[in-house]
Amino acid sequence: MMLKDFFMALSQNQLLNSAAKKYGLKLGAQSVVAGTNIDEAIKSIKELNAHGISCTVDNLGEFVYKEEEANEAKEQILKVIEAIHANNADAHISLKPTQLGLDIDYSFCLNNIREIVHKASQYNMFVNIDMEDFKHLQPTFDLLDELSMEYDNVGTVIQAYFHKAQEWLEKYQNYRIRLVKGAYKEPAEIAYQDKKDIDANYIKLIEWHLLNGKFTSIATHDHRIINHVKQFVKKHNIPNDKFEFQMLYGFRKDMQLQLAKEGYNFCTYVPFGNDWYGYFMRRLAERPQNLNLVVKQVFNKKTNTILGVAAGAFILGRLTKDQKKKRK
Repeated sequence: MMLKDFFMALSQNQLLNSAAKKYGLKLGAQSVVAGTNIDEAIKSIKELNAHGISCTVDNLGEFVYKEEEANEAKEQILKVIEAIHANNADAHISLKPTQLGLDIDYSFCLNNIREIVHKASQYNMFVNIDMEDFKHLQPTFDLLDELSMEYDNVGTVIQAYFHKAQEWLEKYQNYRIRLVKGAYKEPAEIAYQDKKDIDANYIKLIEWHLLNGKFTSIATHDHRIINHVKQFVKKHNIPNDKFEFQMLYGFRKDMQLQLAKEGYNFCTYVPFGNDWYGYFMRRLAERPQNLNLVVKQVFNKKTNTILGVAAGAFILGRLTKDQKKKRK
């Protein structure tokens, strides 16, 4: 839990985020981020498509407080949509409302996302509105409610660690929904804290939506949950076109390929861009064992001091924790 808290704090550190943008992919993030520009992202998407894997593309960035930055993000996403279409790629869009101005003005954000959803609808492309932390949750549902009155190519995410996740899932059962465990630090009053409780609720939500929902994206790297889903869909004769498995780019590559080979719909979450630091730190918060992605590249001459200190602090904490375990 301490490691998770540490990385969550780093993910929201504006100084480190700024340094990361300036100095590029220095801490092993290139292993889990598909480049910094659209061409690199499209190349990665086409490589995955060749293995029967579809993609959802995230132009990295969040917690934007200037209209010009939100507009730049919107224009970039519109270019991504055009690039996906031009390259006949099997991919759709994932976006974060805070990147498009939710912290600036709700109507401003709605108009930005509406423009994206409209463009995507012209190419019969789906747009997933990602969920962020709890304070942005209801405004994000509001965005979905308004946009779905005009378009049918939009859906969102339900996070299993929230106590009210089942209630939200039932409300949006007729939407394409991505189910995740949840990656932000939330208080016990509104979210489960224990992994066992989160996993149990996650499985319950998956089963319910598979039986009652429109389309279920099961976003997990947990092979035990994946195997459970395999048995559940077989037992209940749920067709493959009602669900897909999702994993993050760069994680459990062999399992991604194997699931696609077995005939399951599989979608890889493909993030790209310069604003990668917050995303990368949350991935480490979720799975601190991914430290090996960091260690190999942290200590080199090109590593920026600020980023090196952050990674070094984590490594020191990790080693200290491991030593304490050995003494017990």
